[in-house]
Amino acid sequence: MKGISNMKKIKAAVVGYGNIGQYTIEALEAAEDFEIAGVVRRNGAADKPAALAPYHVVKDIRDLGAVDVAILCAPTRLCPDYAKTYIALGINTVDSYDIHTGIAEYRATLMPLCQQHDAVSVIAAGWDPGSDSVVRTLMQGLTPKGLTYTNFGPGMSMGHSVCVRSKAGVRNALSVTIPKGEGLHRRMVYVELEAGADLAAVTQAIKEDPYFAHDETHVFAVDSIDDVRDMGHGVHLVRKGVSGKTQNQRLEFSMSINNPALTAQTLVNVARASTRLSPACYTMVEIPVIDLLPGDRSEWIGKLV
Repeated sequence: MKGISNMKKIKAAVVGYGNIGQYTIEALEAAEDFEIAGVVRRNGAADKPAALAPYHVVKDIRDLGAVDVAILCAPTRLCPDYAKTYIALGINTVDSYDIHTGIAEYRATLMPLCQQHDAVSVIAAGWDPGSDSVVRTLMQGLTPKGLTYTNFGPGMSMGHSVCVRSKAGVRNALSVTIPKGEGLHRRMVYVELEAGADLAAVTQAIKEDPYFAHDETHVFAVDSIDDVRDMGHGVHLVRKGVSGKTQNQRLEFSMSINNPALTAQTLVNVARASTRLSPACYTMVEIPVIDLLPGDRSEWIGKLV
């Protein structure tokens, strides 16, 4: 797009360097309107990966100097603490927090902090919750009465996999989501156990976790997660409803994706949008979708409308 290369670039810090962090670096490198301020890792520059050679790697974001936005690529349950810390420094934050039932409370907690410290936070901004939430909102508006079903997979759930890896006795894990239809899912969990770990105890801990407690869950021990890992995932959204008084309106949206790559791209998009918003905490459904795109609004309107 014209003029992007001449614009003042957005300085982004990447917090965490797991799957999402690695793909976020790639998405930032491909975005002309961003500059990578550096990477924040728990161990700082110790064992710095070769791929991060061009970048500053630190333990404390304050060691990076000026940062416009921190892209939180940490596990979901760590995001609130990171967000509170960085917002207090006046740094915008974005994350892909994915515990649906906790989003409203998380937003309410960050809202006064953002307003106090003149910062913006965009939470729950992966692809679900996130971009799928935007699609569900559009479907709701087009058919105000009706039912929407979100069918995930088949594919790897990153949030669920990270959750399982946190359990005692688990060396590595993969959680695969299988759609059963009408918004119901089966969780197929594969665990690489630590020596001496008890599969029954690990299974109980997994099934009792809120990530899994409401779904049919099966746990299997495998010799190596690398032998079964596939980062593919997908979603099929279906709504059947009523427009005005007209029945039988059917809306569908589907995609097959690389899970961390799409999450990372979404995070970069909302990081861009965060620089255009007033201080507050937002979810993606509250952001004008055009602000996810680089450059001038009027050019995009001419192309997309």
